[in-house]
Amino acid sequence: MNNKVNQDSINKALWAVCDTFRGTISADTYKDYILTMLFLKYISDVWQDHYESYQAEYGDEPELIDEMMKNERFVLPKAASFYALYERRHEPGNGERIDQALHAIEEANGTKLKDAGKSVFQDISFNTDRLGEEKQKNDILRHVLEDFAKPELNLKPSRVGSLDVIGNAYEYLIKNFAASGGQKAGEFYTPPEVSELMATLLDPQPGDSICDPACGSASLLMKCARKVVENHDSKNYALYGQEAIGSTWSLAKMNMFLHGEDNHKIEWGDTIRNPKLLDQNGDLMLFDIVTANPPFSLDKWGHEDAENDKFGRFRRGVPPKTRGDFAFVLHMIETLKPKTGRMGVVVPHGVLFRGAAEGRIRKQLIDENLLDAVIGLPEKLFYGTGIPAAILMFKKEKTDSNVLFIDASREFKSGKNQNLLSDDNIQKIVETFNARESVDKYAYLANLEEIQENDYNLNIPRYVDTFEEEEEIDLMAVRKERLQLKEQLVALEQQMDSYLKELGYE
Repeated sequence: MNNKVNQDSINKALWAVCDTFRGTISADTYKDYILTMLFLKYISDVWQDHYESYQAEYGDEPELIDEMMKNERFVLPKAASFYALYERRHEPGNGERIDQALHAIEEANGTKLKDAGKSVFQDISFNTDRLGEEKQKNDILRHVLEDFAKPELNLKPSRVGSLDVIGNAYEYLIKNFAASGGQKAGEFYTPPEVSELMATLLDPQPGDSICDPACGSASLLMKCARKVVENHDSKNYALYGQEAIGSTWSLAKMNMFLHGEDNHKIEWGDTIRNPKLLDQNGDLMLFDIVTANPPFSLDKWGHEDAENDKFGRFRRGVPPKTRGDFAFVLHMIETLKPKTGRMGVVVPHGVLFRGAAEGRIRKQLIDENLLDAVIGLPEKLFYGTGIPAAILMFKKEKTDSNVLFIDASREFKSGKNQNLLSDDNIQKIVETFNARESVDKYAYLANLEEIQENDYNLNIPRYVDTFEEEEEIDLMAVRKERLQLKEQLVALEQQMDSYLKELGYE
């Protein structure tokens, strides 16, 4: 089987597992069970695959093989394997056994599946009444174990080869949950092509520290990491993130574990109210790259404590009580390293032009020469909202005082319910960003004076003229065509009359 067939069949089989839950619990709840079981099945298959390869090499020497298996990147206790659970699926107590297996995996792998005492599986329990009473729950979990035991979901590396099957499967599931779950599920998901665009624009280098303060399932962070590997054949980077929703934080940790991203620190907590990424002095950590797709216009973001913020993040102004967009922007700015710091953040268009407190903050950021570019994206790119968004690029050490405006809002690939950015769309944005020159009807390099003349309003149409002149209409040609059509109509009516007479109709 080729990779494409493998991935497609795996994705379809995974989505079919959801049928076991549908009608019993909501998608927002069962996504956690599906993703956690996928995690368990994958590490069990990797473990089994490696065990069998040692068996082939050394024969039936269980003690020697057990010793060899201690060199694996993770530890899988025998009773915690998916296959041990599958063998006992017809017995009562499936939920309890699965929970015990997850706990055993957590304990056996030290800090890899924990952060500051919080465990990855803390918010998920298969032994819960949410899956129904004991018999119904046991039956549902038996079906789930059987679904994951199907040949299509054999995730052994010897079968799937070099394909990033688990990364693709995670992305596929999360994307589908976001598409069907609306805004709530969309909170933790940045479309892959937007992550790709932002990671390419930020151009992570070996040695960079990379942070996402609203990291969701960590797809954007890992996309940045992949750029260092792809472009520089290096894994010399450090990943940092913070996520407010406990179950989504767990997803991020599992995602990191599955991708072998051991050099990371993902904290659980509210970034604005309680930033957790601090240095040894208790100050905000500083990073080479800071990037995020924060929740749009978050209500109740922590306005009441902002005035007395001990980190001084709101010295440029306190954002409005019911719109937290600039709260995230200001937090991110404060965590940039003074020389190498660069930043990309997704914002709703209102951030570009709204007045009052937001207008004052915007003016301050521009006057400090921190804003590097404004990139307008197409509508319907993000799950849970149809509104178009923009990417703001900031840089600590700019070589000029200009701001590049790019209007990419009309260039996209139409999907069924969502629009997509094609590879060509992304490449055009990146090339324009790097060239830093005006492009007719697409980009404009504005100087500080022009922005000041516009009262620091960053609305893209003020800078990029996309007006297309309509073709001049030749009224005489239109009149001539109209007269010809009238003559044709008269001739057709006369012909119709003659046919009717022949048929005996007067």
